[in-house]
Amino acid sequence: MCKIKSWVLDEKKHVRYYHDWNDKEIEVLNKYLFLTSKPMIYLINLSEKDYIRRKNKWLVKIKEWVDSHDPGALVIPFSGGLENKLQDKSEEETQKYCTEHKTQSALSKIIKTGYAALQLEYFFTAGPDEVRAWTIRKGTKAPQAAGKIHTDFEKGFIMAEVMKFQDFKEEGSENAVKVSSQGARG
Repeated sequence: MCKIKSWVLDEKKHVRYYHDWNDKEIEVLNKYLFLTSKPMIYLINLSEKDYIRRKNKWLVKIKEWVDSHDPGALVIPFSGGLENKLQDKSEEETQKYCTEHKTQSALSKIIKTGYAALQLEYFFTAGPDEVRAWTIRKGTKAPQAAGKIHTDFEKGFIMAEVMKFQDFKEEGSENAVKVSSQGARG
């Protein structure tokens, strides 16, 4: 804790910039979840007009500041006003508006970048009544991923049936994917 205090308060540096933490120190760091140990993504909220034309007098200066003060951090411009406007439209209206204005929502980029920065991914479970997305750390083994759904699932884990979403989309159902993959093996 003294080393952390010295690094953060005295050196005025983020925890993530110190690269010589040993395993025991990392255990302590992980216990306290220091905000400065997390990767940073800077979201720059622009007016809708500036976002659509992809220009703003401050954007380059902000990017330069981020590069000099937080090397490696990402900068994502977006427009809260545009996102709010698109939220109230149907999917068809959103596509039409974005096509007319030669723009797109930044939300999926923000979400994907955030997940990647935090080394997270999601997996889906599907049943006859619902499909759900579950967030897990990258590299999580299937039994531990099952434990995210319910702790008993991890204890009694037997197997997972895995399929690519693209295959599911092309075939139209879980059973069709199974039949198709059996035909490919047979």
